[in-house]
Amino acid sequence: MDSTPFRQSPEVTRREGGLARVSRAGLTPLVAALVALFLLFVTLPVASLFLRISPEAFLRSLAEPVVLDALSLSLVTAAVSTAIVVIFGTPLALVNARHDYRGRAIVDTLTDLPIVLPPAVAGIALLMAFGRRGVVGQYLDHFGISIAFTTVAVILAQVFVASPFYIRQARASFEAVDRLYEDAARTLGASPATVALRVTIPLAWGGLVSGAILSFARALGEFGATIMFAGNFQGRTQTMPLAIYTTMQGDLDAAISLAIILVAISFGVIASVKIMTRRRL
Repeated sequence: MDSTPFRQSPEVTRREGGLARVSRAGLTPLVAALVALFLLFVTLPVASLFLRISPEAFLRSLAEPVVLDALSLSLVTAAVSTAIVVIFGTPLALVNARHDYRGRAIVDTLTDLPIVLPPAVAGIALLMAFGRRGVVGQYLDHFGISIAFTTVAVILAQVFVASPFYIRQARASFEAVDRLYEDAARTLGASPATVALRVTIPLAWGGLVSGAILSFARALGEFGATIMFAGNFQGRTQTMPLAIYTTMQGDLDAAISLAIILVAISFGVIASVKIMTRRRL
């Protein structure tokens, strides 16, 4: 049996020495205090929603027409917009992940633009494009087609702001797929479409689902672009964020109830994404 005493590597020794110096300098309690303050800052407002309303008032608010209309409209439009994003975003993400073509940087920039674009700017841009006197809307108006201030406008606004969240995640998932599997399928005579449908997409499936969940959550919480482009009409364009804004002026319990629903959905989204990420790992 080797009696040679165990010796730590110089790197480990330096790390422990650094931690000791940090502890002696009093920075560890400082970091702990900063973390605690930040967690308190994030947790307190969310907890206040649950403390501000009783369970009876919450259940009573759920039966109000404004809450039911906003909830149903939000879920339907967010689901439709997410489906549109997935249908059109998946091919784009796959092309950008697997092909290096001229102008790809421009395409990536345009794809990411809605993330940094202020929602109000997105709303007025959509209005200038698809409004009755917009670049495209003026021609649609000749056929009696009106998009602005309709449920379709809600869906378009959600697609615009939520699409980058799916496309970015989808592209990263496709890039993580080993090309050897695709090359093997091509060697066996598979067409590009077959390779994509039978190999690439199934291997990237977890990431695609995570991206779709994030896109759905972003669509569900959309406010600025929706109110600018679709308006705030109950039962037609008033989604949950808009209903919260409206009911804050006269029915605080309804506003808090809608906020709690969105908080619950947000927790569900985060948990789902984390579960999908762990499964991929």
